[in-house]
Amino acid sequence: MTVLRRAASTALTALVAGTVAAGAASTSSAAPAPPSCGVTSAAGSLDLGSLGAGSPYRCAEAGDLLDVRIGDVHATQSSVGYDEVYYKLGRYTLGKDAIDKRFDDWCEANGQGEAASARPDAVLSDPSSFACTIPLGAETDASVAAMKTVVIGPGGRPYLTDGHHTLTALYEVPDGGPDLHVRLRVVDNIAGLSDADFWATMKRNKWVWDRDVDGDPVAVEALPDGVGLAKFADDPYRSLLYFARDIGFASGTVPFQEFYWGAWLRDASGVDLTGWDRTDAASYLAAIEKVSRAQTTLAGNTVVEAGFTAIDLGVLGEWNDGKAPGKGEFGKLSRPYSDDKPGKIAYALEYLRGR
Repeated sequence: MTVLRRAASTALTALVAGTVAAGAASTSSAAPAPPSCGVTSAAGSLDLGSLGAGSPYRCAEAGDLLDVRIGDVHATQSSVGYDEVYYKLGRYTLGKDAIDKRFDDWCEANGQGEAASARPDAVLSDPSSFACTIPLGAETDASVAAMKTVVIGPGGRPYLTDGHHTLTALYEVPDGGPDLHVRLRVVDNIAGLSDADFWATMKRNKWVWDRDVDGDPVAVEALPDGVGLAKFADDPYRSLLYFARDIGFASGTVPFQEFYWGAWLRDASGVDLTGWDRTDAASYLAAIEKVSRAQTTLAGNTVVEAGFTAIDLGVLGEWNDGKAPGKGEFGKLSRPYSDDKPGKIAYALEYLRGR
């Protein structure tokens, strides 16, 4: 196991604190210290069933950049937006980038910025075959802030609180899979709590999304024990909100941000998506425009879901940040696969056509 200990700078401490919901205080200071620290088992030889006193993650501390085997993470949501994952897989396998986007995504997730170079035979499973713009040990507050996050729970299990889509895409790509390693930023270690107290803390801090695609409660025991498309239900609204980023709202530090917007879309928005065809680019773009325009009509203090206001959830002051439909993020999203720089919808649909 590789753990990079970071001195918590003011900026990074504020960012980590920002992942806790307003009015919710982490209870980790009152949690018993996790026992059996100092065990040095190899992460690559473990699966979730073998985690426990010998877990290599058990002693990780808040702020650590923790090397994790993807197959060891436990999910904190029951669904993902399949179309978002299809976009990523399309970009990885059909991309027109000078350096394959999967290396960019791995570098960013690992706290190392973007990919700087990759050999023709480069594979994710061999980090020596490609290079990131930020060397190990030279991470910045900004590069660490962009990392996916994890909470260490009972048994030393790492519970993913952000990054289900990215890790699922890395799991599904041919040179990825459960044995692929990537670093995750540790938000908290509450491994010393009982299961009941652990989940109470996760819910209080809003580090879990315990609803299904229809908005009904999901028992925490029923949450997936890992990542990969087969583990999750498909939430179409979660995909739609992902594609609406920087058109109707900006991505922020609230975990499960798109799920809150999705709950608003399903339950309170009044947006009619009858006839939305997820296999047709024009229909998909029309749905995104309709939803994102509805977002930007909300007053900033409008409560969207679970006490979060539109401002809390990053609503933009103007649709498409004030740019014309053919410009800005909506213009980029609209580009067909035949373009030199296809849009995300085009990549998702092109990937689906080839499956």
